[in-house]
Amino acid sequence: MKIAIFALDGLFDTGLTVLLDTFAMANELAAPHGFATSPFDVSVVGVRRRIRTAHGLSTMVEPASTVCRPDWVVVPAPGVRQPDRLIEALESRDVREAVAHLRHWHAEGVGVAAACIGTYILAEAGLLDNREATTTWSLAPFFRQRYPAVNLDDSRMVVASDRVVTAGSAMGHLDLALWLLRQASPELATLVARFMLIDKRSSQAEYIIPDYLAHADPLVARFERWSRENLSSGFSLQAAAAALSIGPRTLQRRTEAVLGKSPLAFFQDLRIERAQNLVSIGYDLDTIASEVGYADTATLRTLLRRRLGRGVRELRAGMR
Repeated sequence: MKIAIFALDGLFDTGLTVLLDTFAMANELAAPHGFATSPFDVSVVGVRRRIRTAHGLSTMVEPASTVCRPDWVVVPAPGVRQPDRLIEALESRDVREAVAHLRHWHAEGVGVAAACIGTYILAEAGLLDNREATTTWSLAPFFRQRYPAVNLDDSRMVVASDRVVTAGSAMGHLDLALWLLRQASPELATLVARFMLIDKRSSQAEYIIPDYLAHADPLVARFERWSRENLSSGFSLQAAAAALSIGPRTLQRRTEAVLGKSPLAFFQDLRIERAQNLVSIGYDLDTIASEVGYADTATLRTLLRRRLGRGVRELRAGMR
């Protein structure tokens, strides 16, 4: 499998190195364990001959215009975290040139993939329009605002939509690399995961900080504060809207526009966050259920397993 890693100036160092190290590990382990020798032909390409990473490290790259047709092009994240700096980066000449190359490759049937903030570059190219995708959860509200044509689900770790693949926040680069390994050999991907001690993470949901997302919008931030004060009382859309001096439909529309979910779903996120915290402290399940507004523990157990993929025992074991 021929993979081109599209490296732009100022990229997230870990994103690039995680991709390189994972494919290098796969090539190193392949032959001794009965797989094809060096199954991954990896090159680092870009719009310049030399790039400098976010931490100032410099490396040579191949000009994208001279690279033979790869099977996959992977875009690591830019090394920026704030929306204003991200906008500046997305409007740069380098990104515009990268977008042109990505569109060309995609039109030729090449697979395109990105992780974390790298997904913004695929979105800039229009390659995520009318597709399911994920991105870094911390900038999901900004993503929804900038790319309304994308069907975003920031709770997922990896989303494959035909020959376009997106992965979640920061270490989502690792999950993306493993996804690509599995396309060539599921057995080799499992072997690499064991050697590198990589856990399977199908969701970002457990890592999302709800109040961080809420602060992207003043009204949603007020709703978040009301919700935390009323977790033990249960949810009422009418009561929440009245407390905020707005109509229920306004609250519904705003949370869906900013968070991509209903007020009730966000309220459930806060319940999960609070329940996880109480589990870590060692509270019994009856007390936890009461604290987050459930009359019985069975409902809470079901919610935790559905949203986090783990039950109470597994959560407690993971916190020891």
